[in-house]
Amino acid sequence: MPETPGPASPPSPDGAPPRSIRLTDPRALRAYAHPTRMALVGLLRRTGPFTATRAAELTGESVASCSYHLRMLAKYGLVEEAQGGRGREKPWRATAQFTDWPGYSEDPSVAEASDALEAAVAERYFERVMRAKEQRHLLPRAWREAEQFGDTFLYLTPEELTAVGERMSDLLRPYEGRGVDPSRRPEGARRVSVLRIAFLDQEIPEEAPEVPEASEAPEVAGGDDAQAER
Repeated sequence: MPETPGPASPPSPDGAPPRSIRLTDPRALRAYAHPTRMALVGLLRRTGPFTATRAAELTGESVASCSYHLRMLAKYGLVEEAQGGRGREKPWRATAQFTDWPGYSEDPSVAEASDALEAAVAERYFERVMRAKEQRHLLPRAWREAEQFGDTFLYLTPEELTAVGERMSDLLRPYEGRGVDPSRRPEGARRVSVLRIAFLDQEIPEEAPEVPEASEAPEVAGGDDAQAER
């Protein structure tokens, strides 16, 4: 298994970092699953570059701890040194805007590491959502009304679910450039986290509906006897 992660997408024409870096090495996947490292990468993507000292201020970790975690992230290509500074005062920057990893692998070690990383990411999502809800009462009315919270049940094939994900990516992509280029942000724009989670719902086992024989088929009732649509 190679030491380096999978290839990153090419840099954008305007000099912004590549859109994504793909992790395929199980060691890289396990390394990234650490909550402090995920926090550091997220902060660097939103507010970097910054030093280990600044990282400690933002995360509440010690400078030594942040310096160690940044070096581990650099080992697997998720961050890199930026220009200027020395030692713990050297700045770091993210190497890409997003992280990608296999959703499926024939290699058991890759599959296990990917599942562990997804579990860590889901836990981090939950923590961030709960913090946002705790502070929601401080938001202006316009933001409180604009925020979205809900779910939808759909019957889809794997191919259709893939297509839905691609359409959602296409819908969001025009706004991604605002993260690295503040001049593209309209007045009043603020950073918004959009979570995309779609999974096969196995809470209620699927059962094939029974089709009654013709002689036993009930008559379709109307009026008060009809089943209400909920």
